[in-house]
Amino acid sequence: MREGARLGGGLINDVRSLQREGALQAAAETGLPVCLMHMLGEPGTMQRDPVYRDVVAEVADFLGQRMAACAQAGIAVERLLLDPGFGFAKTLEHNLSLFKHLDALLELGRPLLVGVSRKSMIGQVLQREVGERLSGGLALAALAVAKGACILRVHDVAETVDAVRMIAAVNAAE
Repeated sequence: MREGARLGGGLINDVRSLQREGALQAAAETGLPVCLMHMLGEPGTMQRDPVYRDVVAEVADFLGQRMAACAQAGIAVERLLLDPGFGFAKTLEHNLSLFKHLDALLELGRPLLVGVSRKSMIGQVLQREVGERLSGGLALAALAVAKGACILRVHDVAETVDAVRMIAAVNAAE
C-alpha cells in the first residue's frame, strides 16, 4: 500500500478490508481514500459454501465494523467508500438479494462502489458466456446508479458511460 501510494496510486482497494496485519496502519499512513469490500474467508476458498442468515444485514454489519476499525486507526470516515463484494463469497441468491436491497448499505453514510460487470451472476441468470454479458452488465449498472451507487467498476466503459449519462439526463429533466 505504501509503495502504491509512493508510485502515485490514488485509492487503496483492499478485498480483505484492511484486516491483514499492518494494513490499517499502512493505509492510514498513505492518506489515500480506501475502498472497504465485504468478503467471507479468503479468495481461494470463499466460494466453497458461503452461508448467511441475512446477507444484507451481515454485509452492512461487517462494513460498519471495518469503518469503526478504520476510525480507530486514524482513517477519517471521509476517506472511505464501500463495496458490497458482489461475487465474493456469495451465491447467486445472495448477490441478487444484496443488489435488491443495496439502499440498506447507503445507511452507512459512505459512497458505494458496485462491481458486477461480466460477473458470473449475470451469466447464471441470462445463461451467457463472459463475452456475452454486456446487456446484463448495463442493466445492473443502471440499477446500481438508480439505487444510489456512485462508483461503478466496469469492463465496457463507453457503453456504461452512455447508460449513466442517460440516467443523469432523465434525472435532470423537469
